[in-house]
Amino acid sequence: MTLEALQKAMIEAMKAHQAERKEVISLLVAAVKKNAIDQGCRDNITEELVNATIMKEMKSTTEQIDTCPASREDLLTEYKAKLAIIQEFAPKMLSADEVKAVLEEKFAEVLATKNKGLIMKTVMAELKGKADGKVISQVVAELCK
Repeated sequence: MTLEALQKAMIEAMKAHQAERKEVISLLVAAVKKNAIDQGCRDNITEELVNATIMKEMKSTTEQIDTCPASREDLLTEYKAKLAIIQEFAPKMLSADEVKAVLEEKFAEVLATKNKGLIMKTVMAELKGKADGKVISQVVAELCK
């Protein structure tokens, strides 16, 4: 996902008078710009930076859903709607089977050590932003048995 694509989606939401959708996309655009400024690449915003920021926002929204009291159904509905919109723009994550295939193909010699810490350190550099860390950890634990 590029910043330009996000901005285009925000404009489309504004033209369609979708206030909630426009607000969430606007939040994503602002978060991407802030992250770019923090990293010193204000004029050259990469897709990786955009995707990482979207994933971070998705994670924080998921945490909001998890910590929201059950009695606050209004907030819960709002958070779930926000998460659904964010997920539209999030990069597709690898499944556990796909992660296992990548590990067995590219990291066979590291897997042979059965050292979970070393494997995770090596693998996370390659799969960061492509697969959920929990999924990677579960697959590595399964392969180290």
